[in-house]
Amino acid sequence: MSLTESNMLELGTIAPDFTLPDTVTGKGFNLESDHSQVANVIMFTCNHCPYVLHINEQLVALAEEYQKKGVVFVAISSNDVVRYPQDSPEKMKELAEEVGYTFPYLYDEKQEVAHAYAAACTPDFYVFTGKLELAYRGRFCSSRPNSDVPVTGSDLRAALDAIIEDKEMPAKQYPSAGCNIKWK
Repeated sequence: MSLTESNMLELGTIAPDFTLPDTVTGKGFNLESDHSQVANVIMFTCNHCPYVLHINEQLVALAEEYQKKGVVFVAISSNDVVRYPQDSPEKMKELAEEVGYTFPYLYDEKQEVAHAYAAACTPDFYVFTGKLELAYRGRFCSSRPNSDVPVTGSDLRAALDAIIEDKEMPAKQYPSAGCNIKWK
Protein backbone atom coordinates (compact mmCIF):
# COMPACT_ATOMS: atom_id res chain seq x y z
CA MET A 1 0.00 0.00 0.00
CA SER A 2 1.30 3.41 -0.95
CA LEU A 3 -0.42 6.49 0.56
CA THR A 4 -1.48 8.61 -2.40
CA GLU A 5 -3.42 11.87 -2.63
CA SER A 6 -6.02 12.65 -5.27
CA ASN A 7 -5.05 14.74 -8.31
CA MET A 8 -7.68 17.45 -7.77
CA LEU A 9 -9.16 17.62 -11.27
CA GLU A 10 -9.97 21.20 -12.31
CA LEU A 11 -13.31 22.49 -11.04
CA GLY A 12 -15.85 23.06 -13.80
CA THR A 13 -14.60 20.05 -15.78
CA ILE A 14 -17.44 18.25 -17.53
CA ALA A 15 -17.72 14.64 -16.36
CA PRO A 16 -16.32 12.25 -18.94
CA ASP A 17 -19.11 9.91 -20.03
CA PHE A 18 -18.74 6.19 -19.46
CA THR A 19 -20.65 2.94 -19.53
CA LEU A 20 -19.52 0.25 -17.11
CA PRO A 21 -21.05 -2.97 -15.77
CA ASP A 22 -22.56 -3.00 -12.29
CA THR A 23 -21.07 -6.01 -10.50
CA VAL A 24 -24.17 -6.44 -8.34
CA THR A 25 -26.98 -6.29 -10.91
CA GLY A 26 -25.03 -7.20 -14.05
CA LYS A 27 -26.59 -4.21 -15.81
CA GLY A 28 -24.67 -1.43 -17.50
CA PHE A 29 -24.55 2.06 -15.99
CA ASN A 30 -24.19 4.98 -18.40
CA LEU A 31 -23.43 8.34 -16.85
CA GLU A 32 -25.08 10.37 -19.61
CA SER A 33 -28.42 8.58 -19.34
CA ASP A 34 -28.38 7.57 -15.66
CA HIS A 35 -27.15 10.76 -13.96
CA SER A 36 -29.17 12.97 -11.60
CA GLN A 37 -30.33 16.49 -12.36
CA VAL A 38 -29.52 17.35 -8.71
CA ALA A 39 -25.97 16.09 -8.04
CA ASN A 40 -23.77 13.12 -8.85
CA VAL A 41 -21.09 11.50 -6.73
CA ILE A 42 -18.55 9.43 -8.60
CA MET A 43 -16.12 7.67 -6.31
CA PHE A 44 -13.18 5.46 -7.07
CA THR A 45 -12.89 2.70 -4.51
CA CYS A 46 -11.92 -0.93 -4.07
CA ASN A 47 -12.45 -3.87 -1.73
CA HIS A 48 -9.19 -4.09 0.15
CA CYS A 49 -7.95 -0.55 0.83
CA PRO A 50 -7.96 0.20 4.60
CA TYR A 51 -8.87 3.84 3.86
CA VAL A 52 -12.02 2.68 2.05
CA LEU A 53 -12.87 0.08 4.69
CA HIS A 54 -12.48 2.78 7.34
CA ILE A 55 -15.28 4.95 5.86
CA ASN A 56 -17.55 2.30 4.29
CA GLU A 57 -20.21 2.24 7.01
CA GLN A 58 -20.61 6.03 7.09
CA LEU A 59 -20.41 6.22 3.29
CA VAL A 60 -23.41 3.91 3.01
CA ALA A 61 -25.35 5.99 5.55
CA LEU A 62 -24.50 9.26 3.79
CA ALA A 63 -25.43 7.82 0.39
CA GLU A 64 -28.79 6.60 1.68
CA GLU A 65 -29.51 10.04 3.13
CA TYR A 66 -28.64 11.96 -0.03
CA GLN A 67 -30.18 9.49 -2.47
CA LYS A 68 -33.50 10.49 -0.88
CA LYS A 69 -32.67 14.05 -2.00
CA GLY A 70 -32.11 12.96 -5.61
CA VAL A 71 -28.33 12.52 -5.60
CA VAL A 72 -26.88 9.67 -7.66
CA PHE A 73 -23.91 7.78 -6.19
CA VAL A 74 -21.67 5.53 -8.25
CA ALA A 75 -18.68 3.55 -6.98
CA ILE A 76 -16.01 2.41 -9.45
CA SER A 77 -13.16 -0.03 -8.94
CA SER A 78 -10.35 0.25 -11.48
CA ASN A 79 -7.74 -1.93 -9.79
CA ASP A 80 -5.77 -4.59 -11.64
CA VAL A 81 -7.51 -7.80 -10.56
CA VAL A 82 -4.70 -10.03 -11.82
CA ARG A 83 -2.40 -8.69 -9.12
CA TYR A 84 -5.24 -7.92 -6.66
CA PRO A 85 -7.81 -10.74 -7.03
CA GLN A 86 -9.67 -9.51 -3.92
CA ASP A 87 -10.89 -6.65 -6.16
CA SER A 88 -12.42 -8.97 -8.78
CA PRO A 89 -16.00 -8.35 -9.91
CA GLU A 90 -17.19 -11.39 -7.95
CA LYS A 91 -15.57 -10.10 -4.77
CA MET A 92 -16.91 -6.59 -5.49
CA LYS A 93 -20.45 -7.99 -5.59
CA GLU A 94 -19.87 -9.85 -2.30
CA LEU A 95 -18.60 -6.70 -0.57
CA ALA A 96 -21.39 -4.49 -1.94
CA GLU A 97 -24.00 -6.91 -0.62
CA GLU A 98 -22.23 -7.40 2.71
CA VAL A 99 -21.76 -3.68 3.38
CA GLY A 100 -25.16 -2.73 1.95
CA TYR A 101 -24.23 -0.50 -0.97
CA THR A 102 -27.38 1.22 -2.23
CA PHE A 103 -25.56 2.42 -5.34
CA PRO A 104 -23.96 0.74 -8.35
CA TYR A 105 -20.48 -0.74 -7.84
CA LEU A 106 -18.95 -0.63 -11.30
CA TYR A 107 -15.92 -2.45 -12.67
CA ASP A 108 -13.50 -0.45 -14.85
CA GLU A 109 -11.58 -3.40 -16.30
CA LYS A 110 -9.65 -1.36 -18.89
CA GLN A 111 -8.96 1.44 -16.38
CA GLU A 112 -10.09 3.97 -19.00
CA VAL A 113 -12.56 5.69 -16.69
CA ALA A 114 -9.97 6.10 -13.93
CA HIS A 115 -7.60 7.68 -16.46
CA ALA A 116 -10.35 9.95 -17.83
CA TYR A 117 -11.05 11.24 -14.31
CA ALA A 118 -7.35 11.44 -13.35
CA ALA A 119 -8.22 9.23 -10.38
CA ALA A 120 -5.21 8.41 -8.25
CA CYS A 121 -6.34 6.78 -5.02
CA THR A 122 -9.06 4.93 -3.19
CA PRO A 123 -11.22 6.49 -2.03
CA ASP A 124 -11.31 9.39 -4.50
CA PHE A 125 -14.50 11.50 -4.63
CA TYR A 126 -15.90 13.70 -7.41
CA VAL A 127 -19.17 15.64 -7.12
CA PHE A 128 -20.80 16.89 -10.28
CA THR A 129 -23.82 19.14 -10.63
CA GLY A 130 -26.95 18.12 -12.52
CA LYS A 131 -25.25 19.55 -15.62
CA LEU A 132 -22.29 17.25 -14.93
CA GLU A 133 -19.91 20.10 -14.06
CA LEU A 134 -17.31 19.28 -11.42
CA ALA A 135 -18.10 21.20 -8.24
CA TYR A 136 -16.08 19.23 -5.67
CA ARG A 137 -13.22 16.76 -5.64
CA GLY A 138 -11.43 15.49 -2.63
CA ARG A 139 -11.89 13.72 0.65
CA PHE A 140 -14.86 12.23 2.47
CA CYS A 141 -13.73 13.84 5.73
CA SER A 142 -10.54 14.26 7.75
CA SER A 143 -10.72 10.84 9.42
CA ARG A 144 -8.08 8.24 8.57
CA PRO A 145 -7.51 4.73 9.93
CA ASN A 146 -6.09 4.83 13.48
CA SER A 147 -6.50 8.62 13.66
CA ASP A 148 -9.12 8.66 16.44
CA VAL A 149 -11.00 11.25 14.33
CA PRO A 150 -14.65 10.20 13.89
CA VAL A 151 -15.82 9.32 10.37
CA THR A 152 -18.48 11.91 9.52
CA GLY A 153 -18.37 12.53 5.79
CA SER A 154 -18.32 16.25 6.62
CA ASP A 155 -16.42 17.40 3.53
CA LEU A 156 -18.57 15.45 1.07
CA ARG A 157 -21.72 16.42 2.99
CA ALA A 158 -20.82 20.14 2.82
CA ALA A 159 -20.29 19.91 -0.93
CA LEU A 160 -23.61 18.14 -1.51
CA ASP A 161 -25.48 20.57 0.73
CA ALA A 162 -23.99 23.51 -1.18
CA ILE A 163 -25.26 22.11 -4.49
CA ILE A 164 -28.69 21.12 -3.18
CA GLU A 165 -29.22 24.43 -1.36
CA ASP A 166 -27.67 26.47 -4.23
CA LYS A 167 -25.06 27.97 -1.92
CA GLU A 168 -21.37 28.73 -2.22
CA MET A 169 -19.17 25.64 -2.41
CA PRO A 170 -16.67 25.35 0.47
CA ALA A 171 -13.65 27.46 -0.48
CA LYS A 172 -11.08 24.92 0.67
CA GLN A 173 -11.24 21.47 -0.84
CA TYR A 174 -8.76 18.96 0.55
CA PRO A 175 -7.43 16.08 -1.53
CA SER A 176 -8.50 12.60 -0.64
CA ALA A 177 -5.79 10.21 0.47
CA GLY A 178 -5.62 6.46 0.40
CA CYS A 179 -4.17 3.53 -1.46
CA ASN A 180 -2.94 4.19 -4.96
CA ILE A 181 -4.98 2.74 -7.80
CA LYS A 182 -3.38 -0.53 -8.84
CA TRP A 183 -2.52 0.13 -12.49
CA LYS A 184 -1.84 -2.64 -14.99
